[in-house]
Formats: sequence, C-alpha cells, structure tokens
Amino acid sequence: MAFLRTSLARMREPHTLPLVPEEELGEARWLPALAVVTAAALYATLPGRYVAGSTVLVNTIRWFVVGVTVALIVPLALTAPTRRLVHSVPRRTAAIALIAVISAANGASIVVLVHLLVTGHKVNGHELIIAAIHIWCTNVIAFALWFWQLDSGGPVARRRKIGVPRDFLFPQQAAPELAPPNWQPTFLDYLYLSFTNATAFSPTDTMPFTRWAKMLMLAESGASLLLLVMVAARAVNILH
Repeated sequence: MAFLRTSLARMREPHTLPLVPEEELGEARWLPALAVVTAAALYATLPGRYVAGSTVLVNTIRWFVVGVTVALIVPLALTAPTRRLVHSVPRRTAAIALIAVISAANGASIVVLVHLLVTGHKVNGHELIIAAIHIWCTNVIAFALWFWQLDSGGPVARRRKIGVPRDFLFPQQAAPELAPPNWQPTFLDYLYLSFTNATAFSPTDTMPFTRWAKMLMLAESGASLLLLVMVAARAVNILH
C-alpha cells in the first residue's frame, strides 16, 4: 500500500507544481520541435544515393527514420506541460532517443558520401552539393539538440537550478553583470553554438567544460571538416 501511495503521489506531482510565468520559462517550446521536423525533412529529401543501404532499402530506411521521428515528436509535443517545469524521465529518454535516431541516420549518410567519393564512384555534381548541404545542416541541428538536451542536465534542470554543474560556459554566464537577470541559455543559443563550431571547427564565444561536451564538439567539427574536405577535393578533381 505504501508503494501504491508513493506511485500515485508521483503521478500527481506534475499537476501540483506551481505555474511558472512565461518569461521564466525562457524559451518557446516549439523551436526544438521545429528543429527536429526540419532535420527529418532534410533527411527525407536527401538524394537516395546518399542514404545508407542498397537501392531496395533506400526508401524503407528513409521513411523509417522519418516515421520514427514523427512517432516520437508528436507525443512529446502534445504532452508537453505548459507553464510548469516538470522533469519527466520518460519524456527526456524519448527526446534523447529521437536525437540519437537523427544523428545515426545522418552519420550513416556521411559515411556513404565519403565512401562514394573515395572509391571513385561516378557522382553527379548537383546531387553531391545538395547532399552535402542537407547533411551539414542536419549535423548542425542534431548537435544543437544534443547540446540543448544534455547541458546541465537538460532544459528543465537548468530552469529549476537543481545544482547540476555546467557543461558549457556562455559569455552571459562569464560576465553576469552584462546579462539580463537570471539569464539562462535557450535552444537558439545552442543552435548558434553548434553553427559556429561547425564553421570555425573550434569553440568561439562559448567554452566546453566537461569531457563529453568537448567530445561532442570534436565530433561535430570532425564531421563538418570531413564533409568540406571531401566536397572540395571532388570539386578540384583530386578524387575522380
């Protein structure tokens, strides 16, 4: 009976949390959802040659990834608590799984692109440019989602200030006297972080503190650099 009472209390907990003013939430919750949908759309419109798998499996893999993305993002969007900071382990697990699916699919496309170029396969120039742009943009979005979801325990933990150490140091945190009161990074800050890391191949204004943050930034920079080298080499006919 005690276990049952505890379980019921936990189920009721999100509904008993106090309402939070919109300004305290700090960010529009539709932005990460839009980023996920954009990444799925970029993958869905990727030239078929750059989707991992044989010709028969291309469409199956493509729409499987899109289907899994939609199947996860729709329940997450519909069940998102409004004006309450609710830390839900199942929701966070589903969000991380969603980002992992997008990252794995995009990583496989990078491998396919490099394999086609290195092994001397005949590649259509227009398709190559389109594929490289799609893969690079998806890479930026995927790592922005990783940074946003993992930094300091996730968006809810950051807002509730439960004492999880920082994984990134933003300029506003290094100089709080220049930032608005109680400033916290939002998804757009992590999107900018991901974009600058993918273009500069190194940290710019935001520094990674922990090893996993450094390794994620290294992986993103490495993927972007690899794409650039492969496409540039093909453009100057180094790879035939």
